[in-house]
Amino acid sequence: MTYVIAKPCVDVKDKACIEECPVDCIYEGNRSLYIHPDECVDCGACEPVCPVEAIYYEDDVPEEWSEYYDANVQFFDDLGSPGGAAKMGQIDKDHPLIESLPPQA
Repeated sequence: MTYVIAKPCVDVKDKACIEECPVDCIYEGNRSLYIHPDECVDCGACEPVCPVEAIYYEDDVPEEWSEYYDANVQFFDDLGSPGGAAKMGQIDKDHPLIESLPPQA
């Protein structure tokens, strides 16, 4: 099980969640943040600090954003498990689902 970042984060990327994450598993793409499913320890520290309420426990993602679970997992398909977001910095890509969205207000 893991936490998932959904649509409200797109084009916002507040990053308060990054500061709270004790295992450095929240990675930054061009337009959204992504939680690495294998590095997340399910502590939940990220969820309450998100100002746009974009972070959900895997089983609690609203139905309208259910595809964001796959987007979070698939974002790491070619990256593997880098072992920490800080050393990676911003990754110059997004999942196709996020790339296809119009700019968010």
